[in-house]
Amino acid sequence: MVYILGGWQSDFSKNWARQQMDFADAFAEVVGEGLAATGLEPKDIDCGHVGNFVGDLFAGQGLLGGFFGLVHPEFDGMPTARHEAACASGSVAILAATAEIEAGRYDTACVVGLEMMRNVPGQQAAQNLGAAAWTGHEFQDATYLWPRAFSDLGEEYDRRYGLKYEHLMRIAEINFANAKKNPNSQTRSWGFNERSFTADDEANPVVEGMIRKNDCGQVTDGSAVIFLASEARAAEYAAKRGIALESLPQIKGWGHRSSPISYERKIRASAGEPYVFPQVKRAIDDARARAGVADISQLDAVETHDCFTTTEYMAIEHLGLTAPGEAWKAVEAGDIEIGGRLPINPSGGLIGGGHPVGATGVRMALDAFKQVTGQAGDYQVEGAKTVQTLNIGGSTTTTVSLVVGV
Repeated sequence: MVYILGGWQSDFSKNWARQQMDFADAFAEVVGEGLAATGLEPKDIDCGHVGNFVGDLFAGQGLLGGFFGLVHPEFDGMPTARHEAACASGSVAILAATAEIEAGRYDTACVVGLEMMRNVPGQQAAQNLGAAAWTGHEFQDATYLWPRAFSDLGEEYDRRYGLKYEHLMRIAEINFANAKKNPNSQTRSWGFNERSFTADDEANPVVEGMIRKNDCGQVTDGSAVIFLASEARAAEYAAKRGIALESLPQIKGWGHRSSPISYERKIRASAGEPYVFPQVKRAIDDARARAGVADISQLDAVETHDCFTTTEYMAIEHLGLTAPGEAWKAVEAGDIEIGGRLPINPSGGLIGGGHPVGATGVRMALDAFKQVTGQAGDYQVEGAKTVQTLNIGGSTTTTVSLVVGV
């Protein structure tokens, strides 16, 4: 088993460029604060992994594992690596770290996710993020590529099952409301009115197709870190602090599936199938099978990818909360709200909390840790012991799901 010892998240509302912060500053902050939060020292860490998507494009900076050596002299010589899988980069970094621990190579790992995205104009940011699509082959007529792609997903749902925009807006409204309770969320101080969650062109303008402003995850500067340990090292950590090993969360299960990079290829392949994205369903099911989760009722909460409302709409049914095409039933019943049958994104998710791309998977795992240890504060799901994450890269080209529990 691989244990999570703890971690730390930056304030996703900050604009690093305006604060004269660069990658080195952000990296030093997240690792330093993470060590302080867990009571670990640099000498306790055996290896380092970084999740980041497009630091090369936004900041001209690659080779991000090399920043560990700038944080503290003890990290000089420590093996490190960077991992890229678009919006699932952070989760893939976690998978790499867990694999090394399970293989017995190392006993502890520091997994950092970070992305700097607010240092360029919006149109340039959209072009940079387009690297996760099939460049030169799809969505070439779109001004904003990913809103267009997930608008197309909404239209596909409408063709297959029917889709009402009011259900998408309710998803957004729930996530923004949850984010109000999260002291690190990007939108916690945002204000809305009675027209904000409607098809009102002034209060909620169109971005691409059916996707409007409040359907969208945020462009965010942010970082998150978690520290992972083998059972032996976790036992030492627990004994030193006078706590039970069983009180430390474990990554109990994982699922990792990939699909062709082409969105159109995915949609064509699933024609006539019950699920629009069968590889997403497989990743979710794989994680549960490895964790021994036989039924969705054994889950207490989910942190899922909601880069757009249509993404979460898709996730609701792929998670098994409803039958295919019936996600609207869970929305109307309040099943996805805190206090509902299966709270989704109590943190606010990507729409309310923020979406620093490379950090998102790590942030999800950290929020799962907080939930199952009762440390989520005002957005705590009462009695949570088992939380699943669902992190998606590109148009579900990469999907990673984790089950975290005590």
